[in-house]
Amino acid sequence: MLTTVGGAIDTIGFIGLLGFFTNHVTGNLVMAGGGLVQGGNGLWVKLGALPVFLLTVIITKRLINITSANKPILSNLLFAEVVFLLAFLASAIYFGPFEQAGTLEVALTGFLGLTAFAIRNTAGKTIMGKMKPTLLMTGNTTQLGIDLSDYVFDRNNCNMDSLRHSFTLVFSFTAGAFIGAVLFIYIGLWAIAPFIVPVLYAAIKMRDKQSLKNATGK
Repeated sequence: MLTTVGGAIDTIGFIGLLGFFTNHVTGNLVMAGGGLVQGGNGLWVKLGALPVFLLTVIITKRLINITSANKPILSNLLFAEVVFLLAFLASAIYFGPFEQAGTLEVALTGFLGLTAFAIRNTAGKTIMGKMKPTLLMTGNTTQLGIDLSDYVFDRNNCNMDSLRHSFTLVFSFTAGAFIGAVLFIYIGLWAIAPFIVPVLYAAIKMRDKQSLKNATGK
C-alpha cells in the first residue's frame, strides 16, 4: 500500500513539478547534472533536494533516538508524513499549475513532498528495518531478480515467499506510477489527494497496534 503511494506521488510530482523527484534524490542529482550541460533554470531546486533530504533524515533519526520504546514512533512518523503530504498538496494546488522549473514556488512545493518521503525513508532504514524499502525500487528490483533466480533453481517455499514479496513491492510501485499518471491527466495536481489516505490509514493502524501492545504488555 505504501509502495503504491510512493510510485504514484513521485510520478505526479515529477510531471507537475517539471522534472523534480519527491522521493528520489539520485534522480534529482542526475537531472541537475543534465541541466548543467544542457541548460535550464531548475538546477538549484534539484541540487537543493540533497541538503533538504539530509536535514530531514538527521532530525527524524534524532526523534527516533529520543523516543521511548512504549511510544508509537512509527505511527507518529507516518502522521508526520501525512502532514507534509497535505502541505505538499496544498502548496501544489495554491501555486500550480507550474510553468517554470526554477521558481521558489516549485522549490517550496517539491521540498514539502521530499520531506514527507525523507521521513518514510528514515523510518524504513531504522524502525522498519525488517521490511524491504517501500520507496527505493532499484534495490527491490535487484532483489526481485535475485529471488527469481533462487526460485528458478531451487523451488522451495522460502524462496517462493521471498519472490512473492519482492514482486509485490515492484508491481505495487509500478501500478502506483501508472495510476498516478492517469489521474494527473484528468485532475492535475489534485491527484495527490487520494494517495494521502492510505498513509493516514497506516498511521492509525500502527497507533492502534502500539496501544494494544502497551495494554497487554506483549
